[in-house]
Amino acid sequence: MAKIQFKDLILYEDQDYIIINKPSHLSTLEDRNDPFSIIEMARSHTEDAQVGHRLDKETSGALAIAKNPEAYRALAMQFEHRKVKKVYHAVCDGIHDFQNVQVDLPIYANSKGSVRISHRGGKAAQTEVSTLEVYKQHTLVECQPVTGRMHQIRVHLASLNASIVGDEQYGGKPFYLSSIKRKYNLKRDTEELPLIRRVALHAQALDIELLNQERVCIEAPYPKDFAVLLKQLEKNRY
Repeated sequence: MAKIQFKDLILYEDQDYIIINKPSHLSTLEDRNDPFSIIEMARSHTEDAQVGHRLDKETSGALAIAKNPEAYRALAMQFEHRKVKKVYHAVCDGIHDFQNVQVDLPIYANSKGSVRISHRGGKAAQTEVSTLEVYKQHTLVECQPVTGRMHQIRVHLASLNASIVGDEQYGGKPFYLSSIKRKYNLKRDTEELPLIRRVALHAQALDIELLNQERVCIEAPYPKDFAVLLKQLEKNRY
């Protein structure tokens, strides 16, 4: 991964908070397998930085960082009392017409980082799902999680038979351009690679309350890989 400049990720900043557009393939917190992480980059920008929540390593999009302990406590309370509004966009396998579908299925996470629906040992989890765009074999959906369980959106979409493109852990398939593009020709002796090499999930917007009680809603533009995927789906929809 090319060296990323933290300042280039910033979407919003004041004396208390920074909201960035997190790149995919970058850990939110320290990771033994990663040479650098979001929190390390943030602390080189502001010494007391603490992340207010986490995004999966493969997930891109809006991430809030507190610049001081008071801001961190206030943000943590907002998350605890479900006062933060989070909006995610995902590209799913198949054609789906979701109109404010409420998924209310408890989630159980084991120690190995795998998650499943469990009515016995799971914790309450709710997600609202709506269709934004329908393509030939895929659907762009918007998800608004009420709770913040590990892999929640990925598992809840899988429960709707709408696994996310590239999410092989929960039934999603890699996306190959040849699957939708007529007369697709691959160079001889080359192997076709997936158009997007990660789970096609992006945290599109984040709405939080500032310390002065004002609210701010920040939208995170799609990264290149997600935008290219949508462009190809649009071009080849008919």
